[in-house]
Amino acid sequence: MSREIRIQISDELYEQLQQAAAERRLPPEAYVGRVLNADLTRTGFREGARAFIAEHAEGFSGRFRGPARTSADAA
Repeated sequence: MSREIRIQISDELYEQLQQAAAERRLPPEAYVGRVLNADLTRTGFREGARAFIAEHAEGFSGRFRGPARTSADAA
């Protein structure tokens, strides 16, 4: 299922959007969709990685004999 989102941006920003989309041979709406999807995917991956590190850091430390690091140290 897809949803529609309406936003307002300045004329200057829209001109930049059109240029970036044209360079990729995409309509501005498709370009924005791809950029938003990539950003949210990247954010989700990073959150998942941080959760994995937080959950398993101690186990890895014990297994590989290195000092345990927190998720903040790893990020």
